[in-house]
Amino acid sequence: MIRLSLLQLRAQAITAAVAVSAFAVLLAATGPHLASMYAASGLHGCRPANCSQLASNFLQQVDSTGPYATVSPLSIALIAFTPAVIGLFWGAPLIARELETGTFDLAWSQSVTRTRWLAVKLAVGGLAAMTITEALSLLFTWWAAPLNRAVGQGGSGNSLAMNQFNPLAFATHGITPLGYAAFAFALGVTVGAVIRHTGPAMAVTLAIFAAVQIAMPLWIRPNLLPASHTTSTITDDTPSSLRRTDSPHIITYTLAAGGLPGQPEAWIQSSGATDTKGHPVSTVLPSACSAARGSGSSEDLAKCLTSQGIRLGVTYQPASRYWPLQGAETGIFLVLSLVLIGYCFRRISRLP
Repeated sequence: MIRLSLLQLRAQAITAAVAVSAFAVLLAATGPHLASMYAASGLHGCRPANCSQLASNFLQQVDSTGPYATVSPLSIALIAFTPAVIGLFWGAPLIARELETGTFDLAWSQSVTRTRWLAVKLAVGGLAAMTITEALSLLFTWWAAPLNRAVGQGGSGNSLAMNQFNPLAFATHGITPLGYAAFAFALGVTVGAVIRHTGPAMAVTLAIFAAVQIAMPLWIRPNLLPASHTTSTITDDTPSSLRRTDSPHIITYTLAAGGLPGQPEAWIQSSGATDTKGHPVSTVLPSACSAARGSGSSEDLAKCLTSQGIRLGVTYQPASRYWPLQGAETGIFLVLSLVLIGYCFRRISRLP
């Protein structure tokens, strides 16, 4: 049964192997030069005060040199879409095609029971899906290591300066691709078993998987672990903006944290004006600060807001919570996969 499943999966496996091999060749051809650029950037052993500027210079150089600015987003797109492709073309047809064409009568009337048939199919397909997706992720993690180190040293300024908690970076690094691949495959199989037609099953699988991928970074991931909170005084480096409201006599301001000192890899979830205890305050500019605004000096405005007891409040996840969040999210998708697989077994056991 295992051999038969491998033979039936050979076309998909060959296609995936070719894709992984081509991806590996692309990264192997460009990765060493990227690493040599990092080695020549002066970031090895740099002083903390100088690291952020050197890291930003390195990222700017990479962005304007060779194919790196193209290879990075293409790699991210490939890894992000691979689980969806697996769910569509590996998972959805697995049971739906058998039911749609009527071949299940032959497949399930042999000496192999339908539960054993499904167990082998799921094991072979699921393990292959997880292996391929994680292989792509590991290859890209190796290639992008200089970029990630530069961001960790405070580099910023372009699209390559992607924080590790960035939704695209988080979904394509670490162990989360394992969970996505397992879930997409199990989802496709389940939807196919319910709908019984391959085309509609593929469409529904894509819609559900896309919805889950949108919901996870927006609403679920930020609440997986309790966030940390901090307040700091406002300086002339604090991003701020002033704007008039509908009333010409009222001016409001906004404050935003571009980063946390000493924690360049932290995930800033929200920031804004607070009092000294961290409670949100009105964003109407105090009348006492009107003169400071009129002077046009951001330093004067920062000093005035600080004197009024206004602070910059930041809600964030420290960099140390990266792997706990990776583990929690991967665990959620693996549990969902097991639930879907359990439903599949129950579903086919009740088919006539």
